[in-house]
Amino acid sequence: MTEFPTWAWLGFTGLIVGLLVLDLLVMGRGQRIISFRQATWLSVFWIGLALLFGLVVLAVAGPERGAEYYTGYIVEKSLSVDNVFVFALIFTYFAVPAAYQYRVLLWGIVGALILRGIFIAVGAELLDRYEWIVYVFGVFLIYTGIRMATHGDTEVHPDRNPVLRLVRRFVPMTTEFHEESFFTRHKGKLMATPLFAVIIVIGTTDVVFAVDSIPAIFAITSSAFVVWSANAFAVLGLRPLYFMLAGMIERFVYLSIGLAIVLVFVGAKFIYSGVFDVKVPIWISLPFIAIVVTTSILASLWKTRNKTTS
Repeated sequence: MTEFPTWAWLGFTGLIVGLLVLDLLVMGRGQRIISFRQATWLSVFWIGLALLFGLVVLAVAGPERGAEYYTGYIVEKSLSVDNVFVFALIFTYFAVPAAYQYRVLLWGIVGALILRGIFIAVGAELLDRYEWIVYVFGVFLIYTGIRMATHGDTEVHPDRNPVLRLVRRFVPMTTEFHEESFFTRHKGKLMATPLFAVIIVIGTTDVVFAVDSIPAIFAITSSAFVVWSANAFAVLGLRPLYFMLAGMIERFVYLSIGLAIVLVFVGAKFIYSGVFDVKVPIWISLPFIAIVVTTSILASLWKTRNKTTS
């Protein structure tokens, strides 16, 4: 199967950097409260861009890699709904004003992209060097899926974040916001603001979710480029997704069940491929995952159709 050339890696990296810079200059400047309508259009933009990029993958590497990209994107996008719930908890914990949230999410996601890139590189190297890693990933995904189905809500405790605790030992922080600044001077001393703490918590907390999602997509494709590009587009679309769903996240009552089924499926797929040295066709995986996720979302919305959103 055709591997992705160097120019594809460089071109995609340049695209991501360009989109982040554009977002920072256009949407990330000044205090801004994102309305539901704006968030919806931004989500349509990011999803449309991700779908168009899938055509590029298909043209460069063939239909199987293209299908793997779309399958991986569906998985990553679906799992990212959990991030929305976590963002809401983090903003509530730190009492972040609505006008600062979009910019904070932008920088938090930049950090998340960097950390995910490192995680993907390590995962790809482990899979390439050690064949038995597929069983570790497979068992872990099945365990995670079962735990997701039986434990329900995600818990997050920003005050227990080890990275934030470490940073606070070396970087003095204020207890008050100073508009959108991440750092400020107090009595001539440079200090971090609570917004800087929020960025750290968002970026590092996302890695916890990446521990689930990245092995899941590696069960779908062996291409590090497909894993990275699907992850990048899913993460880039997190900000508008948050402003769309933050007020209605409680309506997705069956989504965790759907995601649990997906994780168990891809985990079993990982183990099956390792034991029998036979790859489950992507044309089986793609429809199955799409149907499960769509059904869980539609069933959730129907179940909570009479529930008002906050």
